[in-house]
Amino acid sequence: MERGGTMRRFVALFAGLLTGALVGGVLALMFAPNSGKALQQQIADTVDRLAGEVRRAAEERRMDLENELERLRQPQVKLE
Repeated sequence: MERGGTMRRFVALFAGLLTGALVGGVLALMFAPNSGKALQQQIADTVDRLAGEVRRAAEERRMDLENELERLRQPQVKLE
């Protein structure tokens, strides 16, 4: 009996998730401020901009780490 109840809960959950996804998708398409092509271009531009920012940040971090490594490789003066 427990197995049947669990299966019904799973089916109900799955049906609810599927219904929610369909309703959400339809509403998103109905109320999207841009056409498909314009939205694709906007997303592509945003991804390109973010990728450039990540590359610049990674390059800055790489240079910082190289400078720190060079500093650590220099002989240390011992105070006695």
